[in-house]
Amino acid sequence: MKLLLSPLAADDLHSIHSYISEELDNPSAAGRLIKDIVKAYKQLKDTPLIGSLLDAKINIKTDFRYLVCRGYMIFYKVDGNAVYIYRIINGRRDYCRILFR
Repeated sequence: MKLLLSPLAADDLHSIHSYISEELDNPSAAGRLIKDIVKAYKQLKDTPLIGSLLDAKINIKTDFRYLVCRGYMIFYKVDGNAVYIYRIINGRRDYCRILFR
């Protein structure tokens, strides 16, 4: 299975790292978190259906699935022989507004 990271998801990773590294002044924690998130979404290459269906959690019909890693939600879709990572959003944020805007 092919794994594709959207430009928005790549920006999300960069923003997460920058915030923890610079704003919270903890670069080692930022590095560990990013490593854990990448490890989590790399599982999707072998087990793409491991994540939960998003429409089971919200009242919007969608084919998004999600994984949770250390408080961050990894939103993705499975399309044929590819897994496309759309966004990586802190679960405390209004992720539906962010994901569907």
